[in-house]
Amino acid sequence: MPRSILIFLAVLSLNSFNVYAGQTGTTRPNLVGDRVNIQRRRIVLVRSPELTRQFPERSRAVVTYPVISGLSDAAVLRRVRSLLKFKNIFDYSLKEYREDAWLSEFSYVVNYNRNYLLDITFRQSGMAAYPDEQSKHFLINLKDGRIVKARDVFEAGKLDSLAALVNAKLQQEIKRIANENRSPNEKELIDGAYDNLKFELTNIDEFSVGPRGITFLYDAGFPHVIKALEPGGRYFFSYAALREYIKRDGLLGQFVD
Repeated sequence: MPRSILIFLAVLSLNSFNVYAGQTGTTRPNLVGDRVNIQRRRIVLVRSPELTRQFPERSRAVVTYPVISGLSDAAVLRRVRSLLKFKNIFDYSLKEYREDAWLSEFSYVVNYNRNYLLDITFRQSGMAAYPDEQSKHFLINLKDGRIVKARDVFEAGKLDSLAALVNAKLQQEIKRIANENRSPNEKELIDGAYDNLKFELTNIDEFSVGPRGITFLYDAGFPHVIKALEPGGRYFFSYAALREYIKRDGLLGQFVD
């Protein structure tokens, strides 16, 4: 076959693939079996004329959410899809978001998707009396389709000391924030706000995994007026640093063997 024809066919094939990928938003097909395929679906919610008249700047909202596939075990796939069912995220359906003027944007970020671990964070932002944003994090075991708990991957007898380790980082951050905000107005705003903040055993199930380590998550729940002074709530530890806490027969054991 002439070389010019071969080049033409190769370009045509590549362009066809790019068009397909752009239309579907699908991730690379799962050929390994230790991860899921995620198709990105985008919907624009158009609100009713009655609602738009009251809130003209909130006539639309953009929703982007994942469609999960690619697991060979049908039962596990059903569990994962059930966990990530749209209404399970923030307890609102698409219909309810459309009929309420609060939502501006709903989106998600895939933090990790391999080694039988799916780590995904959903975020929503909107406007009521003031702008607001919430997030919801899921860490899912792709071997059984269930949420990963601390006892699944960390030594049960060391959970208290692990919580204390994370809390030490939280307290360091609180001290830094307080030292950086010493004006009378700032001191008045934050007076007593940090007194009861502590990362405890009840918080230990909130963590995110990545290729280099684990990030423990903590939500201080500050009101809007002092939100800017809230601790970041993300405390990273490498897998090596947590070696003594990680169960060798758990899903995180693969990172410290």
